[in-house]
Amino acid sequence: MTTKPDNSAQIASPSYRLPAADFDFLMSDSMRGVRFMVEYAKAEELLRAWGVASTVVVFGSARVKEATAWYETAREFGRIVSERGGAKLNHEGPRQNVIATGGGPGIMEAANRGAMEAAAPSIGFNITLPQEQEPNAYSTPELTFRFHYFAMRKMHLAMRAAALVVFPGGFGTLDELFEILTLRQTKKMPNIPVVLVDSTYWNEVINFKAFVTHGMIAPSDLQLFQFADDAETAWTSLTRQGLFTYPAFQHVTEGDR
Repeated sequence: MTTKPDNSAQIASPSYRLPAADFDFLMSDSMRGVRFMVEYAKAEELLRAWGVASTVVVFGSARVKEATAWYETAREFGRIVSERGGAKLNHEGPRQNVIATGGGPGIMEAANRGAMEAAAPSIGFNITLPQEQEPNAYSTPELTFRFHYFAMRKMHLAMRAAALVVFPGGFGTLDELFEILTLRQTKKMPNIPVVLVDSTYWNEVINFKAFVTHGMIAPSDLQLFQFADDAETAWTSLTRQGLFTYPAFQHVTEGDR
């Protein structure tokens, strides 16, 4: 009787693993493009499943503490948008103006919290950082994502954005703000409304008019954004700049009446 040759070394070899089950292979440099694509596809599939058609993106510092003015303004803003913008629709129609944040603490937590208190879904686009960021407890669990690539996170923040509202923040907030302003300036995205909350803070931190004085931007570029000093004014500014709202009563179907 012939003994079957031992093929255990072949079976144990990493090359024999199914590619989709080979973690080392998937995390290799050559698969970076695939990982980038998977980060896009996972969030896209879940956002579509929830019927998220558009978002109101809220940026701001993760360092802002609960019960401070900025925190409470962001919280109130999240509630106002969620109640008036169309995020609460619970029939087959798509959800509009869903609050979307970076998913972490501070201003992000406050905006997600306001949406939750309005009984509306909200999105948290978290990012993996050296000092691990944890998701706040107020974004909708099924819409709480984690990204490795900043570029893909930025893409998801921008691609459904119907408006951008920026609260005081640091380098990360400025990065996101100028990303959107650049896309608008270069007409790489629609002319969505942009509002900076707390004019005193922003005019102290950035001398926007100096860009014009030195010829770095056109005077008309200062019209790419507006200021607001409270949640209600921020909402009014968005609607005046053209944010389309979707009251639930406009979308009630015959079967829902």
